[in-house]
Amino acid sequence: MKLDILNIEGKSTGRSIELSEDIFGVEPNSHAVYLAVKQYHANQRQGTHSSKGRSQVKGSTRKLKKQKGTGTARAGDIKNPIFRGGGRLFGPKPRDYSFKLNKKLKLVAKKSVLSSKAAEGNILVVEDFTFDAPKTREFNTVLQNLALTGNKILFVTTDHDNSLNLSGRNVKSAKVMEAKNINTYDVLNAKKLVLSEGSIQRLNNLLTNAE
Repeated sequence: MKLDILNIEGKSTGRSIELSEDIFGVEPNSHAVYLAVKQYHANQRQGTHSSKGRSQVKGSTRKLKKQKGTGTARAGDIKNPIFRGGGRLFGPKPRDYSFKLNKKLKLVAKKSVLSSKAAEGNILVVEDFTFDAPKTREFNTVLQNLALTGNKILFVTTDHDNSLNLSGRNVKSAKVMEAKNINTYDVLNAKKLVLSEGSIQRLNNLLTNAE
């Protein structure tokens, strides 16, 4: 698949680039994508939730009433879980929700979402550029020139670009990310995928050599 390379003014540079069929032309594996997204969400959970059991609640251990002869159920201390203010039964405790996936499965998931974006025509290639200083206004101008305003954008760069990262940080609908850090969820979550010219070769190296 060939795509035209655009400049930051949204015009064609007269050059094109070939997208590898091994990365952007595979048959999507929906189950691999599901597992990768599930892992992403699980890894985002802090797992710091906690509740107090009856041994942790502050309260007297005095027996509330005599054992027999009251006509009601027997009861011990005030920290009993059935009473208001008592401890909680089987409440949540801090835990780690993360789980592991095989590298090959995660690789299949990344290729699947990249291929889906390519098949839908939602990939744009822009020649490499940078800003002299962080300017959100300039970043918004680039999005306007590329007719991307109002869309959820994932902008993939070749390497870390501090000016570009800071420029796009305040744009709610856009996210700037290095090629080596892309993940299945962010690609799937974006409506449009904008690849810098150099990031394509970086993705080819990363996703091909990972096999």
